Amino acid sequence: MASRLREVPLSQVRVNDAFWSSRQKLMTDVTIPYMEKILRDEVEGAEKSNAIRNFRMAAKEESGEFYGMVFQDSDVAKWLEAAAYSLALKEDEGLRARIREIVALIGRAQQADGYLNTYFTVQDKVPRWSNLLECHELYCAGHMLEAAVALHESAGMDELLHIMLRFVDHIIDRYGEGKLEGIPGHQEIELALLRLYNVTGDVRHRDMALRFLNLRGQDPAFFKKNTPPAIAGICFGGYGMDPADNLYNQSDVPVREQTVARGHAVRQVYMLIGMADAAAKTGDTEMAEACRRMFENITNKQMYLTGAIGSSGHLEAFSTDYDLPPDRCYGETCASVAMVFFARKMLGLEMDGRYADQMELQLFNAALAGMQLDGQRYFYVNPLEVNPRITKLRNDSKHVLVERPKWHACACCPPNLARLITSLGGYLYSEDDGAVYSHLFVGSTAKTAHAEIKLETAYPWKGEVSYTLSACSGKPFVLSTHIPAHARNLRIAVNGEEIAPEIANGYCAIARAWQDGDKVEVRFDMPPRRVYANPLVRDAAGQAALARGPIVYCIEGVDNGRDLCCLRLPRENELREQPYNDALLGGVVAIEAEAIRETPTTSLYQETAPQGKSVTLRAIPYYAWSNRGENEMRVFIRE
Repeated sequence: MASRLREVPLSQVRVNDAFWSSRQKLMTDVTIPYMEKILRDEVEGAEKSNAIRNFRMAAKEESGEFYGMVFQDSDVAKWLEAAAYSLALKEDEGLRARIREIVALIGRAQQADGYLNTYFTVQDKVPRWSNLLECHELYCAGHMLEAAVALHESAGMDELLHIMLRFVDHIIDRYGEGKLEGIPGHQEIELALLRLYNVTGDVRHRDMALRFLNLRGQDPAFFKKNTPPAIAGICFGGYGMDPADNLYNQSDVPVREQTVARGHAVRQVYMLIGMADAAAKTGDTEMAEACRRMFENITNKQMYLTGAIGSSGHLEAFSTDYDLPPDRCYGETCASVAMVFFARKMLGLEMDGRYADQMELQLFNAALAGMQLDGQRYFYVNPLEVNPRITKLRNDSKHVLVERPKWHACACCPPNLARLITSLGGYLYSEDDGAVYSHLFVGSTAKTAHAEIKLETAYPWKGEVSYTLSACSGKPFVLSTHIPAHARNLRIAVNGEEIAPEIANGYCAIARAWQDGDKVEVRFDMPPRRVYANPLVRDAAGQAALARGPIVYCIEGVDNGRDLCCLRLPRENELREQPYNDALLGGVVAIEAEAIRETPTTSLYQETAPQGKSVTLRAIPYYAWSNRGENEMRVFIRE
């Protein structure tokens, strides 16, 4: 049976939060306009994009050669999606007009049969639909479809939706039931079609998503059979993917039989987003169980403490259980954004605090680290340890940058992060016929079927949260709030009277006949704490990391001097929480402790332990690293 849980949509939620509102304002006022200039190649010194010009060439309004990655169209699509959410946060007639201009250009680039992809329209080397493994046609279609749905739902703009409905008809005519068998080389369109189904109610859109999911892995040799050798690799400048490597794109076994995360991390999680949504919509218990298994494997065996996934720089991929080298970590920002999406869809299957904890982990750590505090520089890769003197020299860490650049040749991550932060309100609440569920402590007002709920908080710096209810329906219902796994000494009060409600699966459920003005207060402690990796994570052996509340901390050279590897934090030494400092890195709570700095010797090896002196170690939130110039950083510290 299909799930009765439903997300409270972005249109019914307003974020008003001390931590996140400033970041949303950064998106609307700085990042989204900056990204638009990037797409138009108007930022001096930034990596060339050519994305808008590619559409002009496809529309026959300019001449020239296609430039960029084969999936360059998706940069425009994700920017349009972020811009749609930006309009929901803050009306901007100038932005709305420029969106219309770009959407009109996209419409002029569309082919007579509905097909839309600038790479295949501009170049004449590769026939369209001839190389699903590498050429990202369905991936680009998926992102443009998500943008169309976002513009429809969040900005009341339907022009792109009409364009994409024509393209979806084209895809169904080619790959629908009884037509050609097709498997997306890079998963994305599956989840986009399910988003479209929410809007249209057209079962063809749902069934096309299910067909793409169901075909994957039925024939593990599909891509080997259907990737012509003459054009293999041509979409990537001669570098070809191995059509026989079906682990890379998770096509080795059917989706319901998958048990271990492998291959390209973003592809893996995008597929799981579609699977979780499909399972919720159809009641497919086997698919739901596969999602649970994969979530468990990723989060318990293949995820960094910060939430980063993908430990191998080779092919941006998972490697194997417990292989989590901090200095060679890939940890693509897109993969962390995708984990937020996946956890949100798992909450559509069942209320389990692990999924809300996962959203929180990614939002405050690995995903947020992908962007400079000024909103104009971005990481693609998010390591847990950097020493510039070494990182820049080693071939196996060339993917790791020590400072965020203005843009990337492969620029999937910046607009992905922008669409996440601008749409944050849509991740906060769910409801069903008898309950409202609050997943994240983000200051906000939500209009639900049961009541209007105002959440006020000083989180993540203080464990203080209050809910005030108004416009109550008059019928009893359950207010169920997620309690983070890190919370200590929990206290809950209703209208000033402390209660002891049951907490099950990470949620505190309070059932009553709510009245206007009722108030629920949630209080808990967030002391600084040490976190240890499983001993099977060999790269973290004998080390500890620091955390406070939802935030993972790191140490930087700018605070602690060079050669961070020489620092040792004895296990018995107290961790001291520093007062909130609004002048440090946009406002943070730092952690300090007495540590030992060991003195390097003139000998490479010796028979006596290194001598050391006492120093004060300072740790800052991981998301804020690399905002004070090039220097060392590490998350795990020797004990």
